[in-house]
Amino acid sequence: MKIGILGVGHIGKTLTQRLAAAGHQVTVANSRGPHTIEADVLSTGGRAVTAAEAVEDVDVVILSIPLNRLPQVVPLTADVPADTVVIDTSNYYPARDSRIEAIDAGQVESLWVTEQLGRPIAKAWNAIGSHSFAVKGGPAGSPDRIAIPVAADRDRDRQVAMALVEDTGFDAVDAGTLADSWRQQPGAPCYGTDLTREEMPGALAAAEAERLPKRRDLSVAAIQERVGDARTNPDAEYGVRLSRALFM
Repeated sequence: MKIGILGVGHIGKTLTQRLAAAGHQVTVANSRGPHTIEADVLSTGGRAVTAAEAVEDVDVVILSIPLNRLPQVVPLTADVPADTVVIDTSNYYPARDSRIEAIDAGQVESLWVTEQLGRPIAKAWNAIGSHSFAVKGGPAGSPDRIAIPVAADRDRDRQVAMALVEDTGFDAVDAGTLADSWRQQPGAPCYGTDLTREEMPGALAAAEAERLPKRRDLSVAAIQERVGDARTNPDAEYGVRLSRALFM
C-alpha cells in the first residue's frame, strides 16, 4: 500500500521503519522539512517528503503528531479523498497539549479528532508505549505477542488499520467504534500495559470512563518525578510496570 505518515516522533519513526520493512511504499514528513528527517528513520526504505506530498496519491494517511496539533493539518487533509483511510495515533495529555475544554468535559478523544478533521478516522497505535512499540514487535504467532486495539466506524478503516498493525509486529484487536475508543485512552487498563490478544478484550471491558483522567494524570506525575519532565518517555519496562500498577 501507499502510506503517508505525518510526524516522526517516537511512534511515527517506528511506524515508518516497520511499514517500509513490511513492503509498503512509505513517505514521511514533519513540520520542518524533509531535510531534517534523520537517516535512521528512512533506514528500511521510507522516503522523506514535504507534508503536502505525504498526503498525495496514497491509500492511507497516518497522523502521528500531538493531539493539539491535529487542527493544523486540516488544510493538508481537506482534499484527501473520502475513501482514503486516515489513522490517528494521538492521545490527550493536558500537561503537553494544554487544556481542551470539550475533552475535559468528557468528549471521547477520537470523536474530537473527527470533528476537527471533518472526516472518519481509525484509532490505532495509541495504546502502546513508544519504547515497547520500538522493541517488542514479533512475527505472527509468537508467544506472548503484544496486542494493539483498533477502533473505527467504517469497516474498511478498521480492516486496513488492523492489517497494518499486524504488519508492524503486533496482534490487532477490534476495539469497536470510535464512540467506544475511550476504552483505549490514557488511564484505561489496556493503555501501556503490553497485553496479549487473549488479555485485551477483558481489559477493554474493564475500563471505567470516570476514572481515566485521574489515572492518566497520576501516571504523568510519576513519570515527571522519574525522568524530570512530561515529554520524555520512560523506558519500556518502567512504563509498563507503572501503567499496570495504576490502570489495572
